Amino acid sequence: MAATRSLFTFPNPVNEYAARTVATGVVVMCVAAVSLDQPWLAVVICLGFWARVLTGPKLSPLGQLATRVIAPRLPVAPRLVAGPPKRFAQGVGVVFSTTAAILWVGFGLTIAGGAVLAALAAAAFLEAAFGLCLGCKTFGFLMRAGIVPAEVCESCADITLRHPELASTRAA
Repeated sequence: MAATRSLFTFPNPVNEYAARTVATGVVVMCVAAVSLDQPWLAVVICLGFWARVLTGPKLSPLGQLATRVIAPRLPVAPRLVAGPPKRFAQGVGVVFSTTAAILWVGFGLTIAGGAVLAALAAAAFLEAAFGLCLGCKTFGFLMRAGIVPAEVCESCADITLRHPELASTRAA
């Protein structure tokens, strides 16, 4: 039971550079699927998002490549960000990629499936190139609106949990 519980966890905090590496892979796969007219890639993208939302990088080949190979070799120190918004963003990716796979592979709606993958690629590109995670921004909005309780992401509400060196600068 403990092994199952540890399998279905998501890291917190997350190395933003690893997340951006995953986003780069998603962009490449989405562009390849649409430009090369390869609907099977929509299924691969979909399975990758499901693996990451359920287990973090553990069962995702792209997640493993990003966290174990590419990010550790980048010439910058890891930049840690809260995990729950990243998991939420992966969940948004599940919705888009599953929709694209069903439209394209399930119903043969090439243009509709490709359009959904193009939207997913655009969002992933913003994350990869600029560190702008639309899913994370949405998560923050939902927290501020009270739709997502603050307890879901203590590290979102209190930056000192991610950066203890800032704790001494907080007003008492």
